Amino acid sequence: MSSGYSSLEEDTEEFFFTARTSFFNRAPPRNAVNKVKTRRKLSREEIKLKIQHYNALTTDHLKMTLGPSGVYTGFIKVQMDLRRPVTMEEAFFLPRGAIKTLHISSNNTVVIVALLNKFTVADNPAKYGLYKHYRREEQVYVCKLSDLEQPLFLRLMSGPDPGSLNFVLKEQPTGDWEAFSIPELQNFLRILDKEEEEQKEALIHRYQSYRRRLQEALCSSRASANRV
Repeated sequence: MSSGYSSLEEDTEEFFFTARTSFFNRAPPRNAVNKVKTRRKLSREEIKLKIQHYNALTTDHLKMTLGPSGVYTGFIKVQMDLRRPVTMEEAFFLPRGAIKTLHISSNNTVVIVALLNKFTVADNPAKYGLYKHYRREEQVYVCKLSDLEQPLFLRLMSGPDPGSLNFVLKEQPTGDWEAFSIPELQNFLRILDKEEEEQKEALIHRYQSYRRRLQEALCSSRASANRV
């Protein structure tokens, strides 16, 4: 069975912050999180009970289903926190903060490929990383999922509340734009040129409208003065 235990509080380097602290690039102190659970496989009955409990709590009808083989399926929501354009038929910017829903199984570990394929994004999956954000005792911890972690299992263990756990897709830190090919960079430049022209047109239209209203007000004032 593929539902091996994978704790949210793994001993990995993490970024964390609270309302009273800044970002720290170090592992959280031991007493800041719950005691790391012993890694073990959950039995089919344990998985069944957790799925029943999860489905009873969910309010968006995105329930999990346990199959006869012990593999279960369900949904995860991924927030797209992308600062650079993505490439489909042409490059364009995805709205930051957009939420995408993905149907996966407990067998899935790396879901970036499935996520990009679903939305026909042609970019190299290696450019992206899937991160988990989870809350412990008023602190929010952020760390990148390893290739062995199962997002659906993490979702099941934390429950359906996005406040306890949510997934975020981000660009991998590349230092600059060197991870992109020349055609991709040329596409980005075309996008920026198009956006620049649109901004220019909007600005010109704004000031033309403003000038027209001023001229109308001036003409009205002169007409009133002439009648006096």
